Amino acid sequence: ESRVEGAESMWVKKMPGVLALCALPLTGSAHHSVASNFDRSVTTELEGEITEILWRNPHVAFALTTTDTSGTEAEWNLETHSLSIMKRMDVNEPFIEVGDRVKVAGWPARRGQGMFVNNMLLPSGEEFVFAFGPEPAELRWSDRLWGTNERWFAESGDTSAAERGIFRVWSTTLAGGQAFFWLPDYPLTDATRAASADFDPLTDDPLIDCALKGMPAIMSAPYPLEFIDNSATITLHLEEYDTIRTIYLDEQASAAPIPSILGHSVGHWEDETLVVETTDVNWGYFRGTGEYPTSDDIEFVERFTPTENGSRLRYEMTVTDPATFTEPVVMGKTWVWLPDVNVEPYECATG
Repeated sequence: ESRVEGAESMWVKKMPGVLALCALPLTGSAHHSVASNFDRSVTTELEGEITEILWRNPHVAFALTTTDTSGTEAEWNLETHSLSIMKRMDVNEPFIEVGDRVKVAGWPARRGQGMFVNNMLLPSGEEFVFAFGPEPAELRWSDRLWGTNERWFAESGDTSAAERGIFRVWSTTLAGGQAFFWLPDYPLTDATRAASADFDPLTDDPLIDCALKGMPAIMSAPYPLEFIDNSATITLHLEEYDTIRTIYLDEQASAAPIPSILGHSVGHWEDETLVVETTDVNWGYFRGTGEYPTSDDIEFVERFTPTENGSRLRYEMTVTDPATFTEPVVMGKTWVWLPDVNVEPYECATG
């Protein structure tokens, strides 16, 4: 993949004239739960003219002007996946321009004139499908697909390098359930169930305006991550939010930890497995959606194990928090090694 130069430069390449991102009137919070803000039980269609584009993280956004049979115009705020997801569908630049007439289909916003777009019919007659899966994309209007999702469904990673182990860039794969992380249900305490019942996703979302993700939610991110060996420490660099986690291998060098949203991590090796114990996390949420509050006593034990052939990295996380869960919670996923993938700048844009 080519390195992204920044959201502004990519946006300007395809737009007539020289405009600034900050001048665009597209509204809405820059990051939020899709399920809380859009009705995924309903799919609606719109047709109109693209009037603005925000080519950025955490959500690519468009403005669409529609005109009804009486000539009345309406402005719609459309959004879809992040720029980081687009890049891994081989979409490095905007595929439409201001002035293009398109059809879109997706989930309507729960409030305001908005939509989360899953299909877009381009002026070329090709159709871009944002809701991708392992099966061929579901086309609504065309028999010609624009883009690809092959990278997201790599069955296994590359095995060609002589040097194997953990210190490389790892990519999420959605093939065969390897991206599994969150569980369908949790052993919640009565206090947590009561707090969750009072949770309002429209007002209590913890990720509005690029607010950072803490532990453990940041480890569920679908974007690449890289382990870097610094001898006494290991740097874990995650693409989402340009996050840096420091893992201390010498516990004495990490005395008097300061609580933070990522906590204080100490690691050791068990053969090829990196075991990381994390405490002092004060983020206060279990998931990025925010419905399960956690206490400052929450602790994590993570196990990162590369496969013998070096193509995959298996991950297991055990979460302990007696205030939130009646017993420890164990989750996991798998990453693959794709040699041409880098951890790219995320550059989350607010507003």
